[in-house]
Amino acid sequence: MLRTVNRVLLALTGIVLAALGAAVLVGALNLPLHWDFSPPSGWPFTGPDDVLLTDADRRRWRDRDWWWAVVLGVLAVLVLLALWWLLAQLRRRRLREIVIDCGDGEVARLRGRALEEALTAEAAALAGVDRAHVVLTRRRGHPEARITLTLAPHAAPATALRRLDAEALHHARTSTGLPRLRAKVRLRAVRHRAERVG
Repeated sequence: MLRTVNRVLLALTGIVLAALGAAVLVGALNLPLHWDFSPPSGWPFTGPDDVLLTDADRRRWRDRDWWWAVVLGVLAVLVLLALWWLLAQLRRRRLREIVIDCGDGEVARLRGRALEEALTAEAAALAGVDRAHVVLTRRRGHPEARITLTLAPHAAPATALRRLDAEALHHARTSTGLPRLRAKVRLRAVRHRAERVG
């Protein structure tokens, strides 16, 4: 879900900034006069001397009792949403490396991306699995695998989960020496046309 929120926020921010930048550029360069065209009604900037908010616009609601409550409420909501987004980014940060205790006082460092790729390849090779995606999160010494499995039309979810734990996750724990490798698995079904039974 966080990935979808990030994409929507980036898309909306990009659209708003591009539209505002185009409006400012058209007005600042006085393009309607130089290129001999009329901007649409309601266009915020029609010339180099125009401003976004006139003095009358800025003072219009000052004598209303509800104005400052609405302004402060909207700003508070925006701050809370920004803090939630920031904490969500920090909480689900991908692991760059995993620290493995070698047992002789030394430690080895394994790239998180290498283990992700190995887990993804082994999970995708399981019977009934069409595609797999793995992301490692949490602290370096105690990683957690977030796995998304896209199952084939006739696959049994329970069987796929058992084989994922017994094969791919077991091999990952054994090869890295981790006593535990927690996993959160999301199952999806591959889209296919309905079959006609006759």
